[in-house]
Amino acid sequence: MARGVVPDRPPSKNLRPLAQAWALVRPYRGHVVVAAIALVVAAGSTLGIGQGLRLLVDRGFLSGTTEALNTYFLAMFGIVAVLAGATFARHYMVSWLGERMVADVRSRVYGHVIGLSPEFFEVTRTGEVLSRLTTDPTLMQTVIGSSASMALRNVLLFLGGAVMIVVTSPKLSGLVFVALVAVVLPLLVFGRRVRSLSRTTQDRVADTAAHAGESINAVQTVQAFNHEDLDRAAFTSSVEASFAAARRLIRNRSWLTMSVMLLVFGAVDLVLWIGARDVVAGGTSAGELAAFIFYAVIVASAVGALSEVVGDLQRAAGATERLMELLATVPKIAVPTLPIALPVPARGELVFERVNFSYPTRPDQPALKNFSLRVRPGQTVALVGPSGAGKSTVFQLLLRFYDPQSGRITLDGVAIPDADPREVRRRIGLVPQDAIVFGTTAAENIRYGRPNASDAEVRAAAAAAQAAQFIEALPQGYDTQVGERGLRLSGGQRQRIAIARAILRDAPVLLLDEATSALDAESEQAVQQALGPLMQGRTTLVIAHRLATVLRADHIVVLDRGQIVAQGTHAELVAQGGLYARLAALQFDAAFDASATPARAAR
Repeated sequence: MARGVVPDRPPSKNLRPLAQAWALVRPYRGHVVVAAIALVVAAGSTLGIGQGLRLLVDRGFLSGTTEALNTYFLAMFGIVAVLAGATFARHYMVSWLGERMVADVRSRVYGHVIGLSPEFFEVTRTGEVLSRLTTDPTLMQTVIGSSASMALRNVLLFLGGAVMIVVTSPKLSGLVFVALVAVVLPLLVFGRRVRSLSRTTQDRVADTAAHAGESINAVQTVQAFNHEDLDRAAFTSSVEASFAAARRLIRNRSWLTMSVMLLVFGAVDLVLWIGARDVVAGGTSAGELAAFIFYAVIVASAVGALSEVVGDLQRAAGATERLMELLATVPKIAVPTLPIALPVPARGELVFERVNFSYPTRPDQPALKNFSLRVRPGQTVALVGPSGAGKSTVFQLLLRFYDPQSGRITLDGVAIPDADPREVRRRIGLVPQDAIVFGTTAAENIRYGRPNASDAEVRAAAAAAQAAQFIEALPQGYDTQVGERGLRLSGGQRQRIAIARAILRDAPVLLLDEATSALDAESEQAVQQALGPLMQGRTTLVIAHRLATVLRADHIVVLDRGQIVAQGTHAELVAQGGLYARLAALQFDAAFDASATPARAAR
């Protein structure tokens, strides 16, 4: 499967996906009705100008009186005034609908995507989702806000103009309709290419956005490895691929427009030549020819405009199709139809029973194998082991980001899949290894753990996490904007913000994933002191390599390749030998070497 939002497949060959957009417009049916009435009035007024022109030529000019001319010119002005008013109403209503639809669809897509399972983002780049969130709704807005209205307007003008030219001159109208048949041919030939190239162009734009998002989000890593030139070249290549796709699309749309205009206006020129000969021969009046010319121009212009609008409609059909496919993506982690309520008060008891799990992108590599563990309420359990042993997977399953392929996980006696995922997560506080800090104020970042917390509670949590001192030293204190991803803070400061967030959440279960890994020795000691009281009375799972963290645990579980290979206290595991003893020995040796280095250097 491609790394896009949806699997690659042949582009849509029709405009039916646009019908799905009606669901977005349906709540504003009143506006649609007003726009439709204004559209019909505007089209009728335009067609009325032709009859006014015929009467003006045949009666006004031939009457020889200024009073008659005044009457017909005043009538023409009245028709134009009605046309102007209806055009204003149509333009305002459809533009409002377009903007309203863009706002709704972006909110709906974002609300849907933010609730999708992590499995979705394993195969979908964030930049591509952002492209769908920004570019595709804009294409839909073009249709609903202008192209659809223009299409309907020109359809009405074409139909009305066709009727009027038949009424005005059946002979000449027959020639017009024969000529219009030729217009259908380029629409069929180039229209199919435009549909295909429209989706290809949108895919290339999404690729460009995804590449830019990845490199910009990791700009420090890019610069640290002197990778700027390579990333520039890769981005330029992506941009050029996008440009090449857009150029092919533009070329085909241009050929389509040129062919239609050439055929339409060439046919009009031929028909007018024949009509002029009839006026000279006395077979028709000058007013009738003038009206016929007007209606022929209306029909020709409508067909030419429709040829351009069709391209917009095809692009919007591709965009709509992609958005609807995204909205149709079903989260792998769903709320049960009748969720079982978690018991109150919460105890924080965790039980894993013979759990087997593999990540969807790595189905042949078990992340956990026959994993069984019971964590009593208030107990602190440390998970240790080499990278890839399955420690973080335990956290992923507890937070129900994934469901195991077999086995059972319970929280306070309730199987996690049977409970509402939001209720499960509400009882869990998390401090991740890579602290996530958002581009808002320090206070709001801490309050992320409990949005309704007071300022006093936020400050208390910061103090408990040993974060108050550096926050108060910021230019605006707790109201200081910390920058995108917290780039104005050091790694240790970001980590303490994340710890304060977990403290404020005050959940019965606490997950610490290398919570002190980004801290220096002094900060680590301060945070360890803060974590001590926090861990009291609540169930705590700790992923840690540092011995100071492990020694505080009531129980240590040693993982290797997804399996529990040993468990017990620190002393028991060291006495047993094996993996834990080797890991502890390596850490002791590293600590010894670090402390001895200054003395050796002094020699």
